[in-house]
Amino acid sequence: MSVLLLLSAGRGPSECAWALAQLLHRLTGAGTRQGLTIEQLQVTAGDRPGTYRSALIRITGADAEAFAASWTGTLCWQAPSPYRASTGRKNWYVTAQPPSPDAAPTPFAEADVDIVGCRTGGPGGQHRNKASTAVRATHRPSGLVVVVDEERQFSLNRRIALQLLRQRVEQGDAAARSAVTTARWRVHDALVRGDPVRIERPPPPRQRG
Repeated sequence: MSVLLLLSAGRGPSECAWALAQLLHRLTGAGTRQGLTIEQLQVTAGDRPGTYRSALIRITGADAEAFAASWTGTLCWQAPSPYRASTGRKNWYVTAQPPSPDAAPTPFAEADVDIVGCRTGGPGGQHRNKASTAVRATHRPSGLVVVVDEERQFSLNRRIALQLLRQRVEQGDAAARSAVTTARWRVHDALVRGDPVRIERPPPPRQRG
């Protein structure tokens, strides 16, 4: 079983991007100890070395779903800022949520198109009204319909109709994929601070002696 999880530092300061890197390392270690495989599919680097604004990961293994659920929500990395000694803040928040599913492209095949001849009214003279040279084409998977009566030959109108349908299906797929990407990265702005499901801290320093 595989589960996707998107970690985001939102619009937080550089410390949140640093916290995300620390939490990702902690998550990876915990998952590995449980026999899970953690893969980084896509990362967005922060403005400081070794930090991440976001990370899309895949968790694979028998208990992947339960493990991902235990890391889903607002996460807190509790430690002093490594960049600003003057700030007293120690809580840095990150969100982890399942991403929106990718939009699968709609395959276009002429076999999925119903084409019928029809007559159209309006200007155009006797040639347009005396013969069913216009074409009404319906793409069944998407429900898109086009009517073409530009040419006096049915075969030419049919060809134009198929080209139009193909173009509109592809444009629709592009818009759908764009919408999915937008929805995925809106997770960045949905970060809820102050109510973490998990608080992690760096290990205590080793004492000499």
